[in-house]
Amino acid sequence: MTSKKKETHPDQFESVENALSKTEHYIEENQKSLTIIIAAIIVIVGGYLGYKRFVMTPKENEAKTQMWMAEQYFERDSFRLALDGDGNYLGFLDIIEEYGITKSANLAHYYTGISYLHLGEYEPAIEHLKKFESDDKMIAPIAYGAIGDAYMELEQANDALTFYNKAVNSSVNEFTTPIYLMKVAFVHKQNGNYDKALDAYMRIEKDFPNTTEGRQIDKYIAQIEVLMQ
Repeated sequence: MTSKKKETHPDQFESVENALSKTEHYIEENQKSLTIIIAAIIVIVGGYLGYKRFVMTPKENEAKTQMWMAEQYFERDSFRLALDGDGNYLGFLDIIEEYGITKSANLAHYYTGISYLHLGEYEPAIEHLKKFESDDKMIAPIAYGAIGDAYMELEQANDALTFYNKAVNSSVNEFTTPIYLMKVAFVHKQNGNYDKALDAYMRIEKDFPNTTEGRQIDKYIAQIEVLMQ
């Protein structure tokens, strides 16, 4: 069996040489511009790293230290002191104002929203909870659910339902999901959408039978089936 050698034509070499020479020519002509661009990139990257190290990290550590007492008040259900501080230590509202670029300020929005919810101030609760950002599998659904609770208190059931569904879908787990499925079912039942309420109950029965909600779901299913007759 004879092997065929791949022939290299002179014009192929010529094309490569032309391409190389054009590149070299372009670099020579634009050397100043390219140098400026590379220098700018170095300055931007260096500036960002310096900002993160010398500004953001100290600011973050300071915010955590300052927020410690507010968290203690929150744990004791002293929500007004948690929000406003006690004169010696900052409250969550101060943390948000003074350390707005930090992760601690983001978390302070969560604490602030929950505090307002407990104090019966539902509109600011919604405002702050909507500003809170998290992908934590427990905290994110609780934040959505708390917004739903605030809307329910304001008698805005459809808005509440939107956020209860977000709470259900943001993280599927045996702690938060059945809790908010129950609330989804409650709103549907209140609105007369019994089939949708039943769907929520049936999902609890199927997917979360060993939870607190799952162990008592039979009676809720029975109640909704009576209403559907």
